Amino acid sequence: MFIKDKLGGQLLNGLGIGIGTAIYAFGLHYFVISNELMEGGITGISLLLKYVLNVPPSISTLALNIPLFYLGWRNFGKGPMAYTIFGVISLSFFLWLMEQCIKFGWIVPFRTTQDYFLATLYAGITLGTGLGLVFRYGGTTGGSDIVARIGHKRRGWSVGQVILIIDVVVIGSSLIYLPQEKVLYSLVAVFVTSRLIDYISEGAYAAKAFTIISEKAQELAASITKELDRGVTLFPARGAYSGNTKEVVYCVVYRHETRRLRELIHAIDASAFIIIGEVHDVIGEGFKTPS
Repeated sequence: MFIKDKLGGQLLNGLGIGIGTAIYAFGLHYFVISNELMEGGITGISLLLKYVLNVPPSISTLALNIPLFYLGWRNFGKGPMAYTIFGVISLSFFLWLMEQCIKFGWIVPFRTTQDYFLATLYAGITLGTGLGLVFRYGGTTGGSDIVARIGHKRRGWSVGQVILIIDVVVIGSSLIYLPQEKVLYSLVAVFVTSRLIDYISEGAYAAKAFTIISEKAQELAASITKELDRGVTLFPARGAYSGNTKEVVYCVVYRHETRRLRELIHAIDASAFIIIGEVHDVIGEGFKTPS
């Protein structure tokens, strides 16, 4: 969904990032802070400062990210950092707005002393939805993302592993202040958040890719084209052991078409070898058109 160039595209990206940070700020105050749960990265450090020293997250989030802005600017340039800086400033603004709404009683956060699982679940949903939108439109909320990208560029470290290590250290350190039960609930929220981020940022139009090895490739291709109205690609292939040549069928379908395609393949060639892979975003005829 991230749109490069053109003023209209930049405005749309900015709007998407703004909506995402607004949802994230709402979830953070409404579900996480009100129940003293935790998050990873810079957000987690901001929450600890809130719980221990009562420092507003709107201030600490921005303050902790300023040194990282400088490092990111030096390593990646102003272009790639522009949306990140906008994302952090936008998040700080909406965190401040939520603080004011709660202060004046316009919004009453969800608090519980019994069913923390419910708070955890909705925290993960709102945070994941918000961050998913931010990432989908080309932004980030700074923090550990910048550190991970610098580590990858300079040392070749895995971005995912660096972020995971930072999250584990931050959430683990919260045991000094929070009871073990709340830390464990927080880990559930982090997991739900990560799944929502993947789903939203990589595309709601997730599909399945079928690679089919069959003696009846031509017949399968014709049937898929006719019955499902999907494009099919045929690749020439040769078995490494047998040395026999044959054609491999490749096609992409929506999730809801998966069962129909499997039935169709089985009806034509019950012995076909089928590989089914996840496709998180599809652009082209029959699916989404490029923005």
